[in-house]
Amino acid sequence: MAFVVRELAGKMDLKTFIYLPEKIHKNHEQWVPPLYMDEWSYFNPLKNKAFSNCLTTMALAWNGDTPVGRIMGIINPHYNEVHLERNARFCFLECYKDIEIARALLDYIGSWAKAKGMIKLVGPLGFSDKDPQGCKIDGHDEPVAITTNTNFPWMKDFYEELGFQKEVDLVSYKIIMPEKIPEYIERISKRVIQSNGYTLHQFTGRRKLYPWIVPVFRLVNETFVNIYGFAPLDEKEMEELAKRYIPILDPRFVKVVTNVDGEVIAFVVSIPELSPGIKRARGRMMPFGWVHILRASRKTKMLTLLLGAIKEPYRGLGLDSLLGLRLLESAKKAEMEFIDSHLILENNTRMRAEVERIDGKVYKKFRIFFKEL
Repeated sequence: MAFVVRELAGKMDLKTFIYLPEKIHKNHEQWVPPLYMDEWSYFNPLKNKAFSNCLTTMALAWNGDTPVGRIMGIINPHYNEVHLERNARFCFLECYKDIEIARALLDYIGSWAKAKGMIKLVGPLGFSDKDPQGCKIDGHDEPVAITTNTNFPWMKDFYEELGFQKEVDLVSYKIIMPEKIPEYIERISKRVIQSNGYTLHQFTGRRKLYPWIVPVFRLVNETFVNIYGFAPLDEKEMEELAKRYIPILDPRFVKVVTNVDGEVIAFVVSIPELSPGIKRARGRMMPFGWVHILRASRKTKMLTLLLGAIKEPYRGLGLDSLLGLRLLESAKKAEMEFIDSHLILENNTRMRAEVERIDGKVYKKFRIFFKEL
């Protein structure tokens, strides 16, 4: 059967694009819908600054008048220039279990990218590594963490049958809350503060987080420069990300460290896992979806790490132990049972070693694929 792929043409097509996955995943036990209010903003070029920095295309696959799949293509000229690449990205690929739908969608993005002078297609990968990325290839029965992809196990087979190869893998660790925090972490943490005059900032309200948004993201720009897929954020994008995530952040699980000059030198951001509440709300905040999400944040036993960084000159001085200790203390006080590390690049040996020092175990794996055009 020949499927027709067409670029979006108006608001009705965008609505179809946004809501199609909940039909495809209707009987998928592990799938969690997005927050649709956020989706409408994310896919709006007037509200998402990332569109202005990239070339994009969004398309639907049709079987007659029935939508059967979707995909988005992205080219980031600045990223390609900095990294000496001619890559296009694909993301938000969803389709029914028919490899010909996936073929049609990926061929569409490949042709679009080739016409723009690109020579390689990589994905699933969005505007930056802050978007959901990778195809889940292991851990399909494990709890879903917010901002990570959930796909059917057969999607990996589709990519491979269509000629895609491994670009890089990402792993998620499960860290069981220890009965007692290791003494070496306590010792290192005290020494770090006492010896260097650093200040650890902990928070009790979301409003108190706002002044730290730009300094924290500036540190992200500085420290993530060599992270695969990362594109630096301008201040407009920082503000947009803040609007997306601050409403769901729990101040108890945000920690920031400054030096004697008041400069942000390290931070960690994590949240109580909201996926069960979002699933029960079917991704809709109104009229009562927010109640389910709020209840989930109070009842969950899983904490998800979202983001963290340490300024280069301050690495290896124990700041990771300091942040880890205070986060563990807050998690224990909140009666969390385990922490999801979120996605860590397989070759990020430093980060992986830190997680494994506190007995973290890999329990989910994601893959970014590539194909030469």
